[in-house]
Amino acid sequence: MIEMLAYAFGIMYTPGPSNLLSLNAGLNSQVGSTLRFSMGVGFAMLLLFLVFGYTGSWLVNPNYQLFISCAGSLYIAYLAYTIAQASINPSLENSTEQSKAPASNLSFRTGLVMQLLNPKSYIAILPIVTVQFPAAEIAGSSILIWSLLLSILAFGAPSAYLLIGARLGKRISQPHYFRFLNLSMALLLLYVAGDIAYNDAYLKWG
Repeated sequence: MIEMLAYAFGIMYTPGPSNLLSLNAGLNSQVGSTLRFSMGVGFAMLLLFLVFGYTGSWLVNPNYQLFISCAGSLYIAYLAYTIAQASINPSLENSTEQSKAPASNLSFRTGLVMQLLNPKSYIAILPIVTVQFPAAEIAGSSILIWSLLLSILAFGAPSAYLLIGARLGKRISQPHYFRFLNLSMALLLLYVAGDIAYNDAYLKWG
């Protein structure tokens, strides 16, 4: 079970689209509203753990994986665009507060949709439910308990990045630094979207 937790922690807490968006929101002092986004991420992972935990991997149709990869990369690219668009708007140059990008609709629904459309979610979940759950003899009601625990772990990932961003944001006072960080996050998200489109869609299904 330690191996399962270590795997889940390692893959959930590495930089990904949800974590990068939370980091950017923290930098822009949007902690309260973005916690709902983290809850959406955690709830999406709970749904996926329960669905695949009780059905195994037989629901993973290759056509569904292609759709998820394409839709996920487009959605992440759209969120990157909204952050970049807000950052380069000339009206945001007057003060530090105005230079902070908006939350890009980081709501509960955004976190839920993003995580459901993120192919990395399935990379995280499938080895756990198809290999590690049976190896640890986790079945029946134990699947529900472990799904809850792992979804709490998933909620903690963007929340941790959010708090780190908030801590760093308090140390920044110049507006152009915020614009640079917001644009950097947008470029990183665009890279993530391209990586998903290339590796999870084009190479596998092209």
